[in-house]
Amino acid sequence: MAKGIKDKVAILGMGCAKFGERWNDSPDTLMVEAYEECLADAGIETSQIDAAWLAVAFDAVNVGPSGIPLSMALRLNDIGVTKVENYCASGTDALRGAVYAVASGAADIALAMGCEKLKDTGYGGLPVRTRGTSFDMIGIVGSAPGSFAQLASAYTAAHGVDAGDLKRAMAHVSVKSHANGVKNPKAHLRKAIDMDTVLNAPMIAEPLGLFDCCGVSDGAACAIVTTPEIARELGKADPVTIKAIQLCASNGWEMQFGEWDGSSVPNTRLAAARAYAEAGIRDPRAELDLIEVHDCFSITELVIMEDLGLSDAGRAPADILDGRYDRDGAIPCQLDGGLKCFGHPVGATGLRMVYEVYNQLQGRAGERQRATADFGLTHNLGGSPYNSVAAVAILGRQN
Repeated sequence: MAKGIKDKVAILGMGCAKFGERWNDSPDTLMVEAYEECLADAGIETSQIDAAWLAVAFDAVNVGPSGIPLSMALRLNDIGVTKVENYCASGTDALRGAVYAVASGAADIALAMGCEKLKDTGYGGLPVRTRGTSFDMIGIVGSAPGSFAQLASAYTAAHGVDAGDLKRAMAHVSVKSHANGVKNPKAHLRKAIDMDTVLNAPMIAEPLGLFDCCGVSDGAACAIVTTPEIARELGKADPVTIKAIQLCASNGWEMQFGEWDGSSVPNTRLAAARAYAEAGIRDPRAELDLIEVHDCFSITELVIMEDLGLSDAGRAPADILDGRYDRDGAIPCQLDGGLKCFGHPVGATGLRMVYEVYNQLQGRAGERQRATADFGLTHNLGGSPYNSVAAVAILGRQN
């Protein structure tokens, strides 16, 4: 019977390019920027990497339909490179591939890279894609802001939350993340905002205003993983290990039956429950020291707090306004600024989240450093509330 991969895989090194409007830089440039930091952190040579995974969601404007561009950009040693595309959860899925390769014994050292050049598409949000009957049938219906605005409306109805209170809680999410992003030199948007600015901003899709929506940017992030034993042999005395990594893809239940009320993301709940079980976490509210979640919209972060079991049903708005997820709160959320400040270069996002948790656990997050950082969680959501791929990873020290 499967027992999971807890403590079977260690992170040897990580790197992250600066996110932003990188008009003059190619995907190769971004990947090399992230890789050089990652390789230096790992303390190995490129020739020691046995296998690699590349996450890119929009191949038409990025690297094409294979993993070859990663192999060429990094001059990998003619190893197997797999391209991963799984909606906005692609980055975490690439890490999952590398982690599973090491855990299974198929590779001693593996690489995961996520990269995206969204600014080159010319769109203000995610590009519209029409790739045949299959994608039209199962893809996102309507716009991303419209889909997540429906999540907000459903949440309000399901829990009887005052619409004004919900908007203030959503505004607090954005204000909190922007305050954190100011302290991060790799973030795209590094400007503090206040509640009035958020609440009085132009409406995008009721109740989501301009500052409730994440931006569009270019970026890349990278991880090199190995076994804890090899990590220690290479000088990492107390390596950060993967406690759990779980991915849950929708089977269509949300849209095909009448039981779902639209106020939560069922896949996140399932992925989280499986990840907690795999990591041996019984009380996430007490055991998690920080989290990075998929805040594509402020309402998404709010709902995720309940889907992860960190707030009781209907209590997330109050917990948010009380500062539970602030920098100095019980469980800081988005200490690096999140999608709100990094934007969402799709293939890179999941690995960017892991990069922040990894640095926090290493005690090298600079101004953003959390005093206590033993366990951290990342949550990466692809698709929409009703047709999603949810990925949850938990990191910590081996024990």
